[in-house]
Amino acid sequence: MKSVCVFLGSNPGTSPAYAEAAVSLGGLLAARGIDLVYGGAKNGLMGILAKAVVQAGGRAVGVLPGFLKAKELAFEGLAELHEVDSMHERKAKMAELSGGFIAMPGGLGTLEEIFEVATWGQLGLHAKPVGFYNVLGFYDSLLGFLDHTVTQGFVKPAHRGNLLASDDPAALLDMMEQFKPAVQGKWYGLEKS
Repeated sequence: MKSVCVFLGSNPGTSPAYAEAAVSLGGLLAARGIDLVYGGAKNGLMGILAKAVVQAGGRAVGVLPGFLKAKELAFEGLAELHEVDSMHERKAKMAELSGGFIAMPGGLGTLEEIFEVATWGQLGLHAKPVGFYNVLGFYDSLLGFLDHTVTQGFVKPAHRGNLLASDDPAALLDMMEQFKPAVQGKWYGLEKS
């Protein structure tokens, strides 16, 4: 895994532990020689993570729509900045540049981004790992809800099993580097006999 896309908050959140986790992950990515691919912004956890990567000697690659770049939100220390026209293009470009995906604490955008790439994996459009960096149990309720989607017959156990999670960034990266996706048809009742 040469690059990881991290989806995370453009705000810092209420706990200093979120920023500390971003710094920890940033240092770890740099130490392992894994490029950071992310939304390109300098604010919130996004900026904290990118700064940590760069300060530790790593590479941060940003993908930013022009309308956000015009607001001068781009992080100045990027090794590469890809300017795109829309949020849709942003996600597609980040996916193209990345060997895996991590969701750190964040809001609606973070959730939308991680679930889109998780869905692409479920549909067989990529075989890249998707993980949740579960800082302070931030994703506990969501992970429990994902288990509920399995018991209710909306997500297959194999697809749920493809979604990795850990509160330890090193353990999460280890799981991602060893990831072998469970391949199974998406739709119930359409399996070939």
